[in-house]
Amino acid sequence: MIAHKQGNLTFYTPEVVDGLAGHFFDTGISAGFPSPTEDFNEQHLSLDEELVNNKETTFYARVSGQSMIGAGLDDNDLLVIDRSLEPENNKIAVCFLDGEFTVKRLRVTKDEVWLQPENPNYPIINITEENNFLIWGIVTNVIKKV
Repeated sequence: MIAHKQGNLTFYTPEVVDGLAGHFFDTGISAGFPSPTEDFNEQHLSLDEELVNNKETTFYARVSGQSMIGAGLDDNDLLVIDRSLEPENNKIAVCFLDGEFTVKRLRVTKDEVWLQPENPNYPIINITEENNFLIWGIVTNVIKKV
């Protein structure tokens, strides 16, 4: 992957590597009672094939900060962002606002756009004509460490 640092986010461009896929067991992992192991059927799984719908317009970026913890986006999580998707109300978007990138939930009405954090310690941002504003892409998935 190729990294590009922009303010609070580091963007990664996906690099396709043929034949590179992790082992995948297609039986499901029980979160209740253990399941019999004789049912395991080993296959291969590519995260790019699972998480990326449009390779030309998909990027990865790391979250920096705590403003979206209520949406499950924690500091240092890896976002999958698709620039080909249309912005819609209630979608989580990566936006360029006044010279910096930020990730927030879109609140769109007929006449206004708001960027809503998912942490009560951060203010809601009302986008006005005075702002240098661009919706850069829509978050489709988050990859996190546990």
